[in-house]
Amino acid sequence: METLLPLFGYVVVSSVTPGPNNLMMLQSGANFGLGRTFPHILGVAFGFPVMIVAIGFGLTYVFDAYPAVHTVLKWVSFVYLLWLAWQIASAGRPHAVAADGRPVTFLQAAAFQWVNPKAWAMGIGALALFTTAGGNKVVEVGIIALLFGLVCLPNGVAWTLFGRAIAGFLQDDRNRLWFNIGMAVLLVVSVVPTLFE
Repeated sequence: METLLPLFGYVVVSSVTPGPNNLMMLQSGANFGLGRTFPHILGVAFGFPVMIVAIGFGLTYVFDAYPAVHTVLKWVSFVYLLWLAWQIASAGRPHAVAADGRPVTFLQAAAFQWVNPKAWAMGIGALALFTTAGGNKVVEVGIIALLFGLVCLPNGVAWTLFGRAIAGFLQDDRNRLWFNIGMAVLLVVSVVPTLFE
């Protein structure tokens, strides 16, 4: 229970920071609107938690057999998140991801999670940082997957609804720089408490 608030912070901040999913929904919102982008949003909100469950039950067996791996993976994930934060802070202007004139479908969005490096980093990071070596794996992995699924929906809607506004805002180099730095700092701050439990 003491890790639920930091976990929620991690889920929210890592979900709202610019990345492939959010930039795709931003562009789709700007080009197609909420109605035509909604299957894309649902695909992310379904596909990402499914990926977390699949990874979680595979990784938890390793953690149980070799508890030291959990600690090492926690710190490796944190270092990777520092790198990801740097990438977010120095990200360039968003570009259209799909130029074929059609929004991404539910199945395409769900399948995309398996090749999305940010999704892998977020999922492995959450499992390494917020599961325990001797804890109830079904509950821990289930809560992580559920929180990501619940946050993905409003996050996707927000990025879609404000697609035009955010895209316009991020075209200004100074605005984009400050926005990206703020998101990067929040991402790092959200995981620091879990490192010292």
